[in-house]
Amino acid sequence: MHRAIRLFLAAAFCAVCQCATNVAITNHWNGGFQGEPCIPITKELNGWRAHLLFSEDVDTIEVWAAEVTKLTPRDFLLINKDYDAQQHVGDQLCFTFVARVNNKDITPTVTLYIEGMDGPGSNPTQGPQNPVGTSAPNTGGGSARKDYAKALGNSILFYDAQRSGRLPSNNPIRWRGDSAVNDCVPGGWYDAGDHVKFGLPMASSTTLLLWSLYRFKDGYSKAGQLDMMYDMIKWPLDYFLKAWKPQSRELVVQVGDGNADHSFWGRPEDMNMARPCQTVSSSNKGSDIAGETAAALAVGSIVFKEKGDTSYSTQLLTAAESLFAFAKSNRGIFRGSAPFYSSSADQDEMCVAAAWLYRATRNNQYLNDANSLVEDAWAWALGWDDKKIACQLILYEETQKSTLKDAVVGFMQSWLPGGGITYTPCGLAWRDQWGANRYAGNSAFLALLAAEAGINTADYRKWAVEQINYILGDNNHDGGCYSFQIGYGNKFPRQPHHRGASCPDRPAPCSGAQLNDPGPSPQILVGAIVGGPEANDNYRDVRTDYILNEVATDYNSGFQGALAGIVHLQATNNLPVTHNKCQCNG
Repeated sequence: MHRAIRLFLAAAFCAVCQCATNVAITNHWNGGFQGEPCIPITKELNGWRAHLLFSEDVDTIEVWAAEVTKLTPRDFLLINKDYDAQQHVGDQLCFTFVARVNNKDITPTVTLYIEGMDGPGSNPTQGPQNPVGTSAPNTGGGSARKDYAKALGNSILFYDAQRSGRLPSNNPIRWRGDSAVNDCVPGGWYDAGDHVKFGLPMASSTTLLLWSLYRFKDGYSKAGQLDMMYDMIKWPLDYFLKAWKPQSRELVVQVGDGNADHSFWGRPEDMNMARPCQTVSSSNKGSDIAGETAAALAVGSIVFKEKGDTSYSTQLLTAAESLFAFAKSNRGIFRGSAPFYSSSADQDEMCVAAAWLYRATRNNQYLNDANSLVEDAWAWALGWDDKKIACQLILYEETQKSTLKDAVVGFMQSWLPGGGITYTPCGLAWRDQWGANRYAGNSAFLALLAAEAGINTADYRKWAVEQINYILGDNNHDGGCYSFQIGYGNKFPRQPHHRGASCPDRPAPCSGAQLNDPGPSPQILVGAIVGGPEANDNYRDVRTDYILNEVATDYNSGFQGALAGIVHLQATNNLPVTHNKCQCNG
């Protein structure tokens, strides 16, 4: 987490700059350490060159926000990437770096300066009180501050680590390369710790992430992550555009065979098994996946229209409308991915698609479709297979129908204390052993959206923030302050059930031996949320435990949306007082 930034005069570099910024090391281990610089911008910059300086020799560093050149073992030059070249007075340039050393556990002094930029103000020891990317502390119950903005940026990096296909020049994940470039539809995200591209969870994750950008755009902006979010979320949208073939009325909904894929442990770059395509068509129904994909394309069209990219927005909307029309006339559940992602119904996905298409077009036919599809029942959870609550909330916002509000209140009532859901001793709302953190994060996101709609605003905000606080460290695992998001804080999972992260740097081999290796994964899967604890708060950081330590694109989606919502609350001075049961005071 960021602390108040202290500035000091760097005499060795006075010819270039007047001040440098001390950098806090947030984590270290035998062979490396991690830091999060955040430097105030005091001069308009159209391109920048910065120096990370270390008091001890460092072998290599990884920085996702810049190109890196090693000048000496203690001086690394960082040059901006295209998307972050422009920096304005009053902004903060914040990023994460990972440094690697040869079998040493060191915590050197680290400083950062930008060439040609003076320090901020006349007092070199006093930095900004609450820089962008740093969360204000919670004000209730003594809970330590949470850097929600950093966690948000980390989550985006996890999705970048899941990319399939030919990676772009701005790829921020050093240990990932081109993979599966010959797929029938290249691109998209690998589902979890495996390398299948499953259409339903990918589309569901994309819809939730886009919903967070639609509703909490200011949260992404305040966190300094807006451009990175646009870049990240365009990856699955581009994939869906290629997967839908309106002329032949076919949608590719799966690439790869789950059984063959799960028998392979290695990098995605090294795969050589067959990767068959599965499609839905008029003769092979799949309106559940087609509907959810249409929903993602529809909300994407809104988001990119607001961004000013009208051409891309139009492309997305055209595809969404034609895909929804296809799904509407070819109702039926896709069965090809069983037993991995077998949907229980298509009504909820079709409802969400119609609701987002109404928002994108204001065509009343879509509103009629959504009203005919929405259900009154209380949802068990918000997840890749159950979107009832999502459609209920969106339609309530549009129609203000009391029955829809009752459904939202009923859903939240079942999740809040006293509603029947299990709570762990430290306060996580625990719905299921498979992805407990996922369900809590999704419901926290839904609670923040409902609060924005004026439904029990104070109670829902407080509950949502407390759930995210638990995931980020307000728990008692490993003595407390344990983050279930990899790369956040000082204690987090080191052995996620993820093939690529378990592999050493190429060209070293990677095989089933890495699955059973008792040591930490060589690659830090920054931003990923692991499945989470058991109902009694117990958790095991063991790579072979794919229940507690699996990661997946849908595990992060609602969690990331909730983070954007919380940063929005900070930006509007509405962050609630929280009282987590097992507060992290580290």
